Amino acid sequence: MTRTLLVAGTASHVGKSTVVAGLCRHLADAGVDIAPFKAQNMANNARAVPTPDGESVPRVGDAPDADDPAFGEIGISQHVQARAARVEPSTDHNPVLLKPRGGGESQLVLDGQAVGHYAAGDYYDEWWDRARETAALAHERLAAEHDLIVAEGAGSVAEINLHHRDLANLETARLADADVLLVGDIERGGVFGALVGSLELLPADVRERVVGAVITKFRGDPALLDPGPDLFEERTGVPVVGVVPHDDPGLPAEDSLSLPDADERATWGRDAIDDPTTVAVPHLPHISNVADLDPLAATPGVRVSVRPLDAGLGDADALVLPGTKNTVDDLLAAREAGLGEHLRAFDGPVVGLCGGYQLLGERLTGAAVEGVGDRETLPGLGLLPVETAFSPDKRVRRSTLSLSGTGPLAGADGRVSGFEIHAGRTRAVGAVETPFAAPDRDRSGAALGAASGRLLGTYLHGLFENDGPREAFLRAAGWTPEPGPERPSPYDRAAALIAENVDLAALDLPA
Repeated sequence: MTRTLLVAGTASHVGKSTVVAGLCRHLADAGVDIAPFKAQNMANNARAVPTPDGESVPRVGDAPDADDPAFGEIGISQHVQARAARVEPSTDHNPVLLKPRGGGESQLVLDGQAVGHYAAGDYYDEWWDRARETAALAHERLAAEHDLIVAEGAGSVAEINLHHRDLANLETARLADADVLLVGDIERGGVFGALVGSLELLPADVRERVVGAVITKFRGDPALLDPGPDLFEERTGVPVVGVVPHDDPGLPAEDSLSLPDADERATWGRDAIDDPTTVAVPHLPHISNVADLDPLAATPGVRVSVRPLDAGLGDADALVLPGTKNTVDDLLAAREAGLGEHLRAFDGPVVGLCGGYQLLGERLTGAAVEGVGDRETLPGLGLLPVETAFSPDKRVRRSTLSLSGTGPLAGADGRVSGFEIHAGRTRAVGAVETPFAAPDRDRSGAALGAASGRLLGTYLHGLFENDGPREAFLRAAGWTPEPGPERPSPYDRAAALIAENVDLAALDLPA
């Protein structure tokens, strides 16, 4: 019989995703047939993955036909966890995904396919039962194929106002007959209060499933916690089975919540750098797929600088205009902040990714489909002679394209791989170069990407994971390669973090 272990938390950002990824890699390497699962996620960082067996899966309720039913989207954390478990990521690993778009609404994605935009109340009133059944069926399919499922909860397991509809936590514990591992973050203090309080607020049937607690993000000597763990176990009957030190194994961030507020700056890069090549990233209000930036930040000699929309670009060598979950409203914010003028005055290479590509164009039509409100047509930033028409259809697929590098990707030729997740179709309305073509499909030109001078836009997420275009873009910004030490895989680092600091035998898992 398949066992499910639910990694639940006392709050958001306590380290659940890292614990799950570390368990997945360590146990996979120990020979356990393991898969990750998150019944319901809320994130705008997503990946295109196959549906089970490359076919459309049975779904609950009516939903529009997918653009390509063999692919769907899941939150990036479950994509990461599946790779950590050495299994092919699929929509079953995250069957329900909510993608916030502003105005109190989220796009609802079931079994990888978008079914509409809903306010929270409408989702719970109209879709929650169907979402629960969708999650239950996905878990059943995973359980039929694997010996162990490590599930990730969401936010706090102790939100008593949500206990009657807590799909990622309580309902997962119940539908999967799961053991529960409770994770608390000590970084901000009060970890024992958070752990005890969470246990006190759990319904009795879920409380009795808790088999252990893990304290994360600890700095210093774990002995300083004594006698806290023993007192906690005496009070609750739940053992503290691990104290995990504060360490970042380098896994992609789940969402833009890892970024600073939109009016603040943040920089990150691989190492301390004396004279870095700086890639500026305007902080769009609904910024999404920030993991597109990770390969740039991981390159020796490069730093990524996320900054407010109205910030200057004088210190930047290159610019990436990132994806957005709400192109229309972010276009309005960008225009109000004068981003178009900043870009016109900037003489470095510029790449717009997905929503960033759409923003660079002449206009958006069908805008009411994408934004919040009833606007139909809006002028874009006007830097690329293309226009985008929105409709309810959404393209979700993996892509392998032929690249003839031009503009900021000059010199990068050959095959590139990534994925597409976007509403809207883009076409040229003026002279552009079309560096991308799809050899296996009848698609080319501005539908995939367009370049003019120092600017390029493309729908290909994961572009910079390909060495050729990443290095060509950075060279256009003045970067020269610098040798750097090889880093261990982030999956292996997460595995070591868990295996060395958690008593896995106490959880009846291979040490």
